This record gives sequence, structure tokens and C-alpha cells, in this order.
Amino acid sequence: MNPSTESRGAAKWALLSLAIGSFGIGMTEFVVMGLLPNIAGELLPTLWASSPEDALSQAGWLISLYALGVVVGAPTIAGFVARYPRHRVMIGLAVALTVFNALTVFLPTFELVGASRFLAGLPHGAYFGIGALVAAEVMGPGNRAKGVAFILTGLTVANVVGVPLGTFLGQLWGWRAAFAVVALVFALATVCIIFFVPEHPGSPGRTMREELGVFRIPQVWFTLGVGAIGFGGFFAVYSYIAPLVTEVAGSPEWAVPIILVLMGLGMTAGNLVGGHLADIDLRRTLLWGLAAMAVVFALLALLAFWIVTLALLVFVVGFVSSVLSPTIQTRLMDVAGDNQSIAAAMNHSALNIGNSLGAFLGGIVIAGGWGFTAPAWTGAALAIAGLLIALLSYRAEARTPAFASA
Repeated sequence: MNPSTESRGAAKWALLSLAIGSFGIGMTEFVVMGLLPNIAGELLPTLWASSPEDALSQAGWLISLYALGVVVGAPTIAGFVARYPRHRVMIGLAVALTVFNALTVFLPTFELVGASRFLAGLPHGAYFGIGALVAAEVMGPGNRAKGVAFILTGLTVANVVGVPLGTFLGQLWGWRAAFAVVALVFALATVCIIFFVPEHPGSPGRTMREELGVFRIPQVWFTLGVGAIGFGGFFAVYSYIAPLVTEVAGSPEWAVPIILVLMGLGMTAGNLVGGHLADIDLRRTLLWGLAAMAVVFALLALLAFWIVTLALLVFVVGFVSSVLSPTIQTRLMDVAGDNQSIAAAMNHSALNIGNSLGAFLGGIVIAGGWGFTAPAWTGAALAIAGLLIALLSYRAEARTPAFASA
């Protein structure tokens, strides 16, 4: 079976199989944030008894180790497996995600759990990158971004359903129960990929050295910069959404999960709409999406003092930001030339750099005494910077006739 002969139903089953894996990735990446006190209490009992703040800070390394795994693993794995059939690569990545998350369930010490979190992050970028290429082939010309968006929907739905459910189970039965569920999700994804994702050839003969040639393409660096800096604005806001709810809007703590669900709903809707818009006009979707993100962040900073307006704007923040996810991914695939595998995977390295950058800068402005709305202004500044990078990218592209005609 090949993309030109697949039925619409078969294509949907293939995309759904890949989306199950992305749902698991969304759970494993974000559920740890809600369970840090539980993890710190079990794995760092002495430090927790003397200083819960220090224990939580050290437990936060688990988040950083996972992100480091994503940054390291995305180009390394994607470059190495480019020559192999993509459906077999996806099976291997799903198996690795199953095993590494299962290790988190059973390993006894903080150091070993940290190692398992690093290992679990390694296949993350390659899974999304290779999966995006498979989705683009399944959907065919004119529908590539829709296929990419469908896979990313698993990640956004995880923020609405998987992460709250995993947090609840972790609080009820112990934090390891959440990762047991994650491992089961990846096991299900593995089985579905085996049965429903059709054969897709890789790039026989491709070497790691050839794949690394992607880093000699200026447009790839421009696009990665948009992801790391422009999309970093979203993480500047997302990382500090709780104090916006409790300290700025003056709402109780129980309102925070509701606001996060609204964010997840906006992300899910924006991701699907972004796929359609990017297929119609990728350039306008990217530029207007970044501009809209800057405006929405500024409005959030101005109107976050009332819980109703905060709730509405948080939904819009999730929507506008996620319109860019399939757009940036598809742009990378467009500019990468023959280096599709490693370029598609590098998108998630860039986004994880944006995660660290946005959270870091948001923390700096708060620590500097600018208040809890300051991260929203920081997010607006990062979105504007991303827009400038995108404009420079298209300007440089227009000055390269051979590239433009291709």
C-alpha cells in the first residue's frame, strides 16, 4: 500500500495510530509538573523533610533532563535512521518510548529516575519528525499540514485529558501510576502502528553526514529561530499561568485546572485550524499567527485582572499559539531539501529550547519585581522577535531566485 492508493479510512487509521503516540508524549512530558511534590517526597525524603522548596527545585531537574533528551535525541536519532523504512522506524521509536517510560515506573532512586527521564526524551523529536513525514505522505499533496496537525492533536488533547487524568491517578495511587498509564499508552500506539501504518520507504543510502548538511541551509536556521524564539513566547506565559489566576485575577487555586483545560481546548482547536490554514497559505499563516500571538499576549497582560477575561484570553492564547505548530513543522519540511528526517525532528528541539527560554525569561522579570503579568509582556516581545525572524527569512528567500523557483 502506498499514499496514492490508500483509502481515506486507511489514512485516518494510520494518522490515529501515530496520534496515540503523540498523546503519550504529551502525558509523559507534562504530567510530571503536577506531580513534583509527590515525586520529591518519595525520591528525596530527607531533603523534603528539611526543606520542601529545595526538594521541589531538585525534583524539577527531571523536567530539564527530559527536555535535554529531546534536544540531544532529535537530530541524532533522526539523522541515523533516515535511510531506514519510516514505518519500521516509528515502530522502533514507539517501543523505545514504552520501555523508557516503564523504567520510570520501577527504578528506585532519584538518579536512576532522572536517567530514565533523559532516555524517555530521546525519541520525542524523532517520533514527531518522522511521524510528520509519514503523515504528509499519507495525506498527499495539498494536505500535508493537515496530516501534521492531526498527529500533533494527540499532544494537545493530552493537555486537556491525559495530563489532568494522570495527575489525578498519581495523587490517588502514587506518582508511578501515572507513568504506568503512559507506558500502556505507548504500548497501544506500538500495536496500532504495526497494524495500521503502511510501508513508507526512507532514504536508502543516506548517511548521517549527508543529513547533517541540513545545518548548512540558512532557511532551516531561520525557521528553527522562529520556533525557539517566537514560540518561546507561549512558554513564557504557560509556565506562569497559575500565579496569573491566583495572584492577578484573585481566584482560588481550584480555578487553575479549569483555566489549564481551557488552554488545552484552545490548543486543540488551533492546531487543527492551523493545519488547514497552512495548506492554503503557509506564509500568511506563519506571519499573521506570530503577529496575532503578540497582540493576544499584550491583551492578556492588560486584562488578566478579571477571571472572565483571563479565561477567554487563555483559550485564545492556546488557539493562536497552536495555529503555528503545524505551520512551523511544515515550513521546516519545505526548506530542508533532501534532509527531511533530521529537519522535521529538529522542530521539537527548537520548541524545547523555546520552553526553557520562555520560562527562564518569565522568571527573570518576575524576580525583577515587574509583577506576574510581566511574563505576558515578555511573551509578546518574543513573538515580535519571532515575527522579525520570519520576515527576514522570507526576504532572504526572495533574494535567492533558484530557491524561490524550486
